[in-house]
Formats: sequence, C-alpha cells, structure tokens
Amino acid sequence: MPKKLIRKYIPSAESLLKNPWLLRLKPWLGHHNLWHLHRRSVAGGVAVGMFTGLIPGPFQMLSAAIISMLLRVNLPVAVFTTFYTNPFTIVPIYILAYKMGNFVTGHRGEALPHLAFDWHGNWFDALPAFLDWVAALGMPLALGLILLGCILTPASYFLVRGLWRLHVMLAWRKRHLRRLT
Repeated sequence: MPKKLIRKYIPSAESLLKNPWLLRLKPWLGHHNLWHLHRRSVAGGVAVGMFTGLIPGPFQMLSAAIISMLLRVNLPVAVFTTFYTNPFTIVPIYILAYKMGNFVTGHRGEALPHLAFDWHGNWFDALPAFLDWVAALGMPLALGLILLGCILTPASYFLVRGLWRLHVMLAWRKRHLRRLT
C-alpha cells in the first residue's frame, strides 16, 4: 500500500506522547504495532474502525483507540476509519441496519419510523430529532448494527489484506520486469 502517503498524515508516537494529556498512556501507546504500517496491523486497524464506527454517539474514536490498544493494531488507521460514518452516511447505514434487524427478528413488513425535523441550517437543532428517530428504531436497529459490524469487520480485514498482497505482488512483478530489461 502507499506507505509514504500514509506516513505523511499519521502522527508519530513520539509527537503524541509530548502531549501532557497522553503522557499517562505511554505504557499502552508505546507498542510498535500501534504505529507500524504492515499488513496485519493496518488490516486490523481498519477492521476495528469499521466495527467501532457503528457505535452510536461520540464514542467511536475513543472506543477505536481503546480496542486498537488492546488488540495492538494500528491506532491512527483505526481512529481514521471510524469517519466512514459521518452526517452524510449515518442515516443510510442505520436504515440498512434497521432493515437487517427487522429481517432477523421476523418483522419484515414493518415500515421505517418517519424522520421529521425542522431544518434551520443548524446541526444542533436537528440532533434531538435524529436521536428520537434512532430511539424509535429500537431493538431492530441494535441487532442490525451488531450484525452489520460482524459482517463489515472480517470483510474489511480480509479486503485490506488481499489488496495489500495484490499491491505487493504487482510491485514485485514490476520490479522483476524492470530487471529483465
């Protein structure tokens, strides 16, 4: 994968540990797999980010950091991957999770609750209506999010591993052809 490009944007462990807030976490942030870019660590970071990105609320990045420290996978990649859920993608993802939860629970014909809010150009005005809508989705949403996480996590892990391997094989082939000429 493009390690040089990724390294340009990922902070180093040394630069993060200069922050007095993070200095207490030095024993956990010091492991080399949290910062090293190799296929297992990056694939694990993407998988952790895909799973924790489905957590409702503002705890996605914190949970991605904690889980990546426990599993010793790439921490910046895990935190960055959680951004696949954002204000533009969260509603379609939650609708998909709700439909998956409805399918599993056997409530196939139930309609989706109506999302009604007055848009005045302020995200803070829309947030309570969105939270009420999420609460109305209830158990099918919770079950669907767990199922979606269980699907996205291994799929993203093996996809990154496969793409990394493909990139390495193509680089080897290109280098081999260059040596022949």
